[in-house]
Amino acid sequence: MAATSKRKLEELSVDEFLVSGFDSEDECENEEEEETTVNGNREVKRKTKLTAKTQAKNLKKVGKASEHKDQLSRLKQKDPEFYKFLEHNDRSLLNFDDSDSSDDEDSKIHTLPKHLEEASDEDDDDDDEEEEAAPKSKQTRDVIRVTEKMVEQWKEAVQNELSAKLFREIIQAFKAAVATTKGDGVDLGRYKVEDSSVFNALVSFCMRDLFVALQKMLQLKPDKDKKKLVLPSSSPRWQKAQINIKMYLAGLVQLLSCLTEASVVSAVLRHANQMVPYYLCLPKQCRHFLKQLITQWSTGKETVRVLAFLALNKICRHKQDVYLNPVLKQMYIAYVKNCKFTSPSVLPMINFMQRTLTEMYALDTHVSYQHSFIYIRQLAIHLRNAMTMKKKETYQSVYNWQYIHCLYLWCRVLSTLYPSDVLDPLIYPLTQVIVGCVKLVPTARYYPLRMHCVRALTLLSDSTKTFIPVVPFLLEVLQQVDFNKKPGRMSVRPINFAVVLKLSNANLQEKAFRDGLIEQLYDLILEYFHTQACSIGFPELALPAVIQLKAFLKECKVANYCKQIRQLLDKIQENSAHITSRRQKATFSVADRVAVEAWEKLTTEEGTPLTKYYSHWKKLREKEIQLEISGKERMEDLELPEIKRKKMQESKEGDKKEFKDLFESDSASEDESRGVKHKGKEKTGKKKGVSEDDDFLKDLSDMSDEDGEGESDEDDDSGEDSDDAGKRKKSKNSKNKAAKKLSQLDLKELAEGDEDLVEDLEFSDED
Repeated sequence: MAATSKRKLEELSVDEFLVSGFDSEDECENEEEEETTVNGNREVKRKTKLTAKTQAKNLKKVGKASEHKDQLSRLKQKDPEFYKFLEHNDRSLLNFDDSDSSDDEDSKIHTLPKHLEEASDEDDDDDDEEEEAAPKSKQTRDVIRVTEKMVEQWKEAVQNELSAKLFREIIQAFKAAVATTKGDGVDLGRYKVEDSSVFNALVSFCMRDLFVALQKMLQLKPDKDKKKLVLPSSSPRWQKAQINIKMYLAGLVQLLSCLTEASVVSAVLRHANQMVPYYLCLPKQCRHFLKQLITQWSTGKETVRVLAFLALNKICRHKQDVYLNPVLKQMYIAYVKNCKFTSPSVLPMINFMQRTLTEMYALDTHVSYQHSFIYIRQLAIHLRNAMTMKKKETYQSVYNWQYIHCLYLWCRVLSTLYPSDVLDPLIYPLTQVIVGCVKLVPTARYYPLRMHCVRALTLLSDSTKTFIPVVPFLLEVLQQVDFNKKPGRMSVRPINFAVVLKLSNANLQEKAFRDGLIEQLYDLILEYFHTQACSIGFPELALPAVIQLKAFLKECKVANYCKQIRQLLDKIQENSAHITSRRQKATFSVADRVAVEAWEKLTTEEGTPLTKYYSHWKKLREKEIQLEISGKERMEDLELPEIKRKKMQESKEGDKKEFKDLFESDSASEDESRGVKHKGKEKTGKKKGVSEDDDFLKDLSDMSDEDGEGESDEDDDSGEDSDDAGKRKKSKNSKNKAAKKLSQLDLKELAEGDEDLVEDLEFSDED
């Protein structure tokens, strides 16, 4: 019978087994009666042979467990075979708790505790047992305030040996110190740091002493090969200290995100560089650390940027397969975000990001190819949209600093990693994108942008040994701009083409625009021909440029412009003559590529007139660029005459007050004796006044001569007598003129008119 009952259960399908069930006691009784009346019907048996588990589940939901127990008792009488089967196979279904009171149901509902516990990472020692035995409310109330004395005690203890218990206490105190940087007043930790001096002492202690002590605790010895990192996960004590180390590394990342002072951030980054092996063992903490490093690398000060890059490079070198790909992506995005604006102060930071990002791409060329292909293609798509749609918005998506800096970045990457079989195929598409960028809007307003693109192409052509026709873009400017036209307005300062992409209409009318444009053309043409100066085909390459430069010299009438272009032309022709003379001595044919390369290499080692001139010019040019970056003004930019006038006016006002007091006082001092004699001039006649005023004017003339003409007198020693005679004649004439003027003035006018006399004296000295 047990077998038949078991077979009946097996005949039930899963869906029917779950769907079937009793909703009430009446339905159950009706079904049982139907079972007794209809024997042999399989469908009826399928409904009646339900398991007690399904019935109990449905009935417990409505609180009828006791009724279900009665049904099972009736089932024992009506179908004893099935009851025996249940009793033999699953007795727990028959013996269940029939209590369905509301109190029991309510007791099973989970209620929240009144006090929340803090997740502790402590070991099972005596102190932990005491803390667990104490009430939870006491644990939250007993907060230990960290003092400087405690920090000193920890320092002394760490020097001897760092135990697990001491390390846990230090980490919890460090966590409490870092929590104060959030600005939240709530701290549920065991320790609390309130004083700033305690904060500084604790953080500096962790930065200086904790790493060495932790290495000793984990028994880690440095590897003889410094290139290999000893991971702390290899220590047998790593599992025990892992939780506390996680807490400490997370605190370092949080501390980096909150600090603003560059010196403090640098100190924390130096310590974080030591902790890189620990970050490599903990992936989650390492990801947070990398994110913070990229932020510091792209936005911090100079020292902070360098330290952040060293940590990034260290992590990616030792785990390239895990971190290199996402780090390169995030660094490129950070680079694009932080080169939106360019100024003389920001430009060195952008160049630093370009160089360091290039070093990161050099770690794995295959990964670098994927990134460079995607981003160069993205630049090409922006350019294609601008060329097809021809709208202002699409033009702006190309003609901006981010686009230009990205072009220059990829030129630097391909130039630095050359030769590379993986990356070399990207040289041609990148060149086409830059050339298309130059031709998109070829107007005078975007000449600065053209200069940036030409400089990037020159770098790419020189480093990759690829011929790129760059000079036509520069010579086109000489043909389009009328340098003989008189400027419409005068500018105060020159235009810095290094930090400008577009010029205004007012800039195009200034003299500084033409001056700066000639300087840029001179620099870029010289740089490009310097890259090709040792090429065996230099005379043919330079011929079109020589012809157009000569044509420019015939048309241009501005002496300063002609002087620079003529100097450039002379150097190009001199280098062409040098290459031609060396080429005539060659014994190999043009088709012999190996011999040509050897000839060019020997020419490079010996040097050419253009390369020698360029090396000297480059040093001077770099000094000028450094002055521009530092923000110092050139001498011609200083408005010296205005400064002199301001000082002269102040001195004249002071002299006027001094002379006014001089004439009004009646004291018998030597300085005021002249004033008394001036008063007596009106009574005794013209002669006295003239003699005394001559002495006064003589003193002033001696002072002016010492200031203005002392240097010329020292230089002309041979003509002292003649110069002295001429000066005497001039002084006599000036004295006579001054005497006539004084005779016509009264005392009051003389006191107010000293300023005019000084001015007349100055003009007479200059004449």
